[in-house]
Amino acid sequence: MRKYIAEIIGTFALVFCGTGAIIIDHQTNGAITHVGIAITFGLIVMAMIYALGSISGAHLNPAVTIAFSIAKKFEWKQVTPYILSQLAGAFLASLTLKYLFPTNEFLGATLPTGSPMQSFILEFILTFLLMLVIINVATGSKEQGMFAGLAIGSTVLLEAMFAGPICGASMNPARSIAPAVVSGHTEFLWVYIVATILGASLAIPTWKYLTHHNKNQ
Repeated sequence: MRKYIAEIIGTFALVFCGTGAIIIDHQTNGAITHVGIAITFGLIVMAMIYALGSISGAHLNPAVTIAFSIAKKFEWKQVTPYILSQLAGAFLASLTLKYLFPTNEFLGATLPTGSPMQSFILEFILTFLLMLVIINVATGSKEQGMFAGLAIGSTVLLEAMFAGPICGASMNPARSIAPAVVSGHTEFLWVYIVATILGASLAIPTWKYLTHHNKNQ
């Protein structure tokens, strides 16, 4: 139960601060800026990994949880409770933001600015790269683990920085599902569920192939 509560709190913080930055940027006519939004996402991910990583692993992301299970680094029987906890945290955050900013139409929902397929490919690649970083720094030596928060947070920041204006740079089904459902803008939600899970899942056989060859050498 401690792990589930940690995932609820961590995902709440991620969605509350990340999409909150988007909402407040909109409400204040750009006071935070796109760069500020990207930094907010990166910093909150880093902070939650350091705060909660030792309790639940700080997945904060259904795609990451599924990928860890594919990699046999996480028990399959824990996948559903983890994902439900992540969704609960995300919905609590979006509902809180809806209460705080009732006139905001999108509540930080991820929506393609171009074609859905363009955003699908971007989200697939972004999540693939993010998971490749996560699986390498979160399951290695203790020294690697100390830098996991910095490496993962920096990757989120980097990807949100350059791809955010096109696809929203979700990389996380829970982060997209909650604001989409609460705001009522679910028309492109499939992009941010399917692409992120596929991207994270494909990173695992790639990681296995690369590390297997390293071990042989």
